[in-house]
Amino acid sequence: MALNTAGDTSLLLGPEDVPPVREYNDLGRSPFLLTCDHYGRLIPQALGDLGLPESELMRHIGWDIGIAGVAERMSEDLDAHLIVQRYSRLVIDCNRPPHVASSIPLISEATTVPGNEGITREAKELRRAEIFDPYHRRIDAIIEARRHNNMPTILVSLHSFTPVYAGIARPWHIGTLYQRDKVLPSLLLQALRAEPDLVVGDNEPYAVSDQTDYTIPVHAESRGLMNTGIEIRQDLISDKAGEKAWADRLARIFVEIEATLRAQKVLPG
Repeated sequence: MALNTAGDTSLLLGPEDVPPVREYNDLGRSPFLLTCDHYGRLIPQALGDLGLPESELMRHIGWDIGIAGVAERMSEDLDAHLIVQRYSRLVIDCNRPPHVASSIPLISEATTVPGNEGITREAKELRRAEIFDPYHRRIDAIIEARRHNNMPTILVSLHSFTPVYAGIARPWHIGTLYQRDKVLPSLLLQALRAEPDLVVGDNEPYAVSDQTDYTIPVHAESRGLMNTGIEIRQDLISDKAGEKAWADRLARIFVEIEATLRAQKVLPG
């Protein structure tokens, strides 16, 4: 396993590395703005493989399995702008406040991350400056541009979760995650529970909080925007058919929610 030292701050993203931010359908007219914090599992070449075998990097500890395909399809189905972050959450987690320990984890689930051991303050700041900050600056810029153009914005943060965690099976097919917004999550829960084949989590398997999350509190709640996080169980989106089925289902539901919000005059039109 190739492993560069965690304290080397001479280079992070070089010319051979892709930019951390990628966008889809940036001219989309939907009020829903989609984000995907754990879309990719790339590692900057300067960091080698963080001292981990490929089998570990492909697990959920490295990224949100299946959510990339769901997000891209939803963007197309909804005509929604999608912004994603392409580097592994093991390099820096773009949905964690940068000051918390899980931002650059020494241990993820039961896996020790050698490349994060002994990391210096300067190296941490470099990861933030070159991966975390560009992603969140871009989300900020998109939201401000939409506001300037009188486009309503409803933030939907897309994630996936493992079927089993710490030896305990998780029964939910999908979960709605929220903290301060009670409008969109309530509508989404109602719509999901109307689907006869689903076990739906209400702030399960996770809940949004200022201590554990960044995207929703910083970009949506601070502005008073409607928002929700979505977690889909990974075994349901582990292939293209599953990704398509879930994207199409969620797109249908969000079209219905948009119509409800417009009828209630919550959204213009």
